[in-house]
Amino acid sequence: MLASTTRRRVLLGLSILVAVPLVLAVTGMAVLRLDYLGTPSPAARSAGTDALWMGHMWVDGRRTEKDLEALKPRLTHMRDVFVHSGPYGADGRLDPNLHPKSRDFLAWARTHLPGVRVLPWLGQTVNEDDEGHLDLDDPATRANIIAGAREIVALGYDGVHYNFEPVLDGDAAYLSLLEETRRAIPHARISVASHQIEPFPGAVTGWNAVVGHGKYWSEGYFRKVAERVDQVAIMTYDSWTPLQTVYGGWVARQARKAFALAPESTGVLIGAPAYHDHKLGLTDYAESVEMAAEGLRLVISETPRKDTGLALYVDFAATEEDWTEYRESWVLVS
Repeated sequence: MLASTTRRRVLLGLSILVAVPLVLAVTGMAVLRLDYLGTPSPAARSAGTDALWMGHMWVDGRRTEKDLEALKPRLTHMRDVFVHSGPYGADGRLDPNLHPKSRDFLAWARTHLPGVRVLPWLGQTVNEDDEGHLDLDDPATRANIIAGAREIVALGYDGVHYNFEPVLDGDAAYLSLLEETRRAIPHARISVASHQIEPFPGAVTGWNAVVGHGKYWSEGYFRKVAERVDQVAIMTYDSWTPLQTVYGGWVARQARKAFALAPESTGVLIGAPAYHDHKLGLTDYAESVEMAAEGLRLVISETPRKDTGLALYVDFAATEEDWTEYRESWVLVS
């Protein structure tokens, strides 16, 4: 009798352990699906303020001016390009040998992409063992990072685009880096790749407890970052959503939060997944440039914002289908 009672308690406990996360997941997906309801206005489309993350081959010699000339017709509505030019070393130093063709690329861009802002995409490399994080708490490391930013901007870039992953929610050292960068290059543009904003209360705590490093920023921390920069590009992909309409709602929720939190003076870009190597097959099915565009269009229809657009990730993985979706779902909407 005692053994039978114990088995029932164990089974009940296991059922609860399975049921609670399942109920939360289903509830979350239902809420996101509701976020996707509505019909976007025909006027909700690209305003020529989009961006593109571009790979390292543009500044290491693997791409030429002819390659940029060929890409040019796709970039008619781009205002920013972020060209991978790092990564920083473990001590925060930026090796100029990593981007030997920066001056060439800048010359090509000024010729073929007049009026487009060109920023070096700078971050760190973290290996499979989760090693390689820059110690932003170390003032010397931050000083090296800023020295590298100053040096690369001196080549003719319009500013810097920082992409440090992961940055834990509430990280004061990251805020210090942004403030120190502003003082070091006061006339240059500061853009950052932002973690996703906490979609539901408790997501930051829950994710960090299970995974051990940051994926989400709280609303308060996102606001602090946005207040210190000229532009945030939210990495609105790898959402783990299983359905296209749920991903559209995910993007809409991120955009609504960002519009409410970021100062009007800070540009807000919504990342669109122009790549197809997601870790989960369902996410590969659910996420697309088209659905990112549809989610953002819904929010712009509700709350117009002057300085916003899509940021496509990434040029070297984008397919013809991705470019077609960008054009038809965002640029040429009527």
